[in-house]
Amino acid sequence: MELKRRGRRRVVVTGLGIVSCAGMSLDKFFEGLNGPAPEGDRRVRDFDPTPWLDVKQARRGDRFQQFSVAAAQMALDDAGELDPDPARAGVIFGTGVGGLETLEKQIQIHIEKGPRRVSPFLVPMLMANAGAAAISMRLGWRGPCETVVTACAAGTHSIGAAYRLIAWGRCDVVMTGSAEAAMTPVAMAAFSNMTALSTSGESRPFDRRRDGFVMGEGGGALVLEDLGHAQARGARIYAEVLGAASSADAHHITAPLPGGAGALACMELALEDAGISPSDVTHVNAHGTSTPLNDLAEAEALAKLFGSPTPPVTSLKGVTGHSLGAAGAIEGVATALTIHRRQIPPTVGLEELDPEIHIDVVTGGPRPFEDGAVLSNSFGFGGHNGTIVLATFRD
Repeated sequence: MELKRRGRRRVVVTGLGIVSCAGMSLDKFFEGLNGPAPEGDRRVRDFDPTPWLDVKQARRGDRFQQFSVAAAQMALDDAGELDPDPARAGVIFGTGVGGLETLEKQIQIHIEKGPRRVSPFLVPMLMANAGAAAISMRLGWRGPCETVVTACAAGTHSIGAAYRLIAWGRCDVVMTGSAEAAMTPVAMAAFSNMTALSTSGESRPFDRRRDGFVMGEGGGALVLEDLGHAQARGARIYAEVLGAASSADAHHITAPLPGGAGALACMELALEDAGISPSDVTHVNAHGTSTPLNDLAEAEALAKLFGSPTPPVTSLKGVTGHSLGAAGAIEGVATALTIHRRQIPPTVGLEELDPEIHIDVVTGGPRPFEDGAVLSNSFGFGGHNGTIVLATFRD
């Protein structure tokens, strides 16, 4: 794989953190991705924020903020001894919805008990940037602290933005990722009424019988670091970030461009940014939501980009469900683990490939990962497209 780096600094992944229904540690998470779908819904059950937040902090933070801080602290701990210049350390942490649970509860309090009973912490709890802000304050990092809110592409876009901060020389270290906790009564009703949710209660990416996604929640965090900075402290390196891309369909608020034209353009831009060709890609972590239109569009885009056969493709949402704005970060963590552990998880829930889909989907069990580059895709309502390129690290 010959890279055209264009003078940019090299960026590596040195820390990972995960909050997921598939597991609350990296080992359990990866084991969960290689196992059967969880029973019931995809909530993070029995989540206790107090290992990362004191009781007062937890009470004053929405569940999505708690997920954000927990995942970030796990990633920081995983990265080892990390003491960057605070002015050159940033936080780019996304979400699709923000503090919806808090908002719904406080609206009910307003209706039942009146305006004077509404919490004075409502605004800082519901605002989408609460997760990023809480992380930066916890770490004391004074570089850029920003939040990406691009629906289901938010996590992938956050990782891409963090990568650019380091590659372009603004930061040495960036905590990035995203979190979501939107499994509220109103949100579930809204997604159900717009026929986005699976009526069977099963997530079946790329399957002939797929009928919608299963809602999930959680958070993922990655420590991105300048290669020189990482090597100077002897850091373990999971993978290298080679590039990223973002584009818009400019087509429809919920439906993708027919034929996957938007997804294809975004992947092509990501490969160009990374300075590699499609032949260098040895795996694709697909968005793969289990919805009829999105799975077909992404599969068509992949077939056009790679021809036949495509690299091995997997969707994790048969296990994790679709955690909206957290999905890209959770899958970013999974992609880094796939590269580091040299194993591609299967697409759980796929039993009969849609005859209109012509890609090599990993099913039945994991496959060995061949060293190379991986595309991780996310596509969000509003026509948001995001792709990051991670690869096996080569010194």
